[in-house]
Amino acid sequence: MATYDIFAPFYDAVQGDRAEEITYLGSLIERHHPRATTVLELACGTGSVMEELEPRYELTGVDLSERMLELAAQKLPRARLLQADMARLDLGETFDVVLCVYDSINHLLSFEQWEAVFDRARDHLNDRGLFVFDVNTERRLALLNERPAWAHWFGDGNLLVMDVTASGDGTSVWGVRVFENLGRSGYRLHSEEIHEVSFPLERIKASLSERYRRVWAYDAQRARPTSRSERLHFVCRK
Repeated sequence: MATYDIFAPFYDAVQGDRAEEITYLGSLIERHHPRATTVLELACGTGSVMEELEPRYELTGVDLSERMLELAAQKLPRARLLQADMARLDLGETFDVVLCVYDSINHLLSFEQWEAVFDRARDHLNDRGLFVFDVNTERRLALLNERPAWAHWFGDGNLLVMDVTASGDGTSVWGVRVFENLGRSGYRLHSEEIHEVSFPLERIKASLSERYRRVWAYDAQRARPTSRSERLHFVCRK
């Protein structure tokens, strides 16, 4: 699984304001569990989601990347942050909501690993608690594979170059290159490969239905998920 250690210092600047996405996520929690008070976020990254949720919830974040957690700690001095693999997590406690967003689960490259996360999330939920996660769909990854590399200037003259390609094993490889502006001395290159994979909607729903009392799938861009959906949110009640 990608750790984002190399990309971490530039992550927030590249991603920009994702307030709309976080607002949508919050609306799903409010709709399905308005009385929730405790939240565990798997693959919490730099803590952008937790920062928005902090005024309302007691927060715990888990990530594999030590560098990402260092950045999250600067934003969230009151949150509990732990370095761990979300597919093997065992905190020995439960929460009202478990989150795994920004297509983090797509970085796990086998469906067995996805199911391990489904199990770990369930084990860390209170009765009738919610597991909320999102995915890049197979369609989304296929579209990205077909597009040419793109470049984006950000920050103080830094350049991001991103190229998503299909690999022989069925995964999508995100080639991330950041040219950090060093001023008169030129640029420093930071590069990292990030792999993602997705699976059919019906396979995901069937697996979740074996583990959770209720499962809902949402497409923020449509009334309901379709074959054209590019990102889906799942809400699962224990």
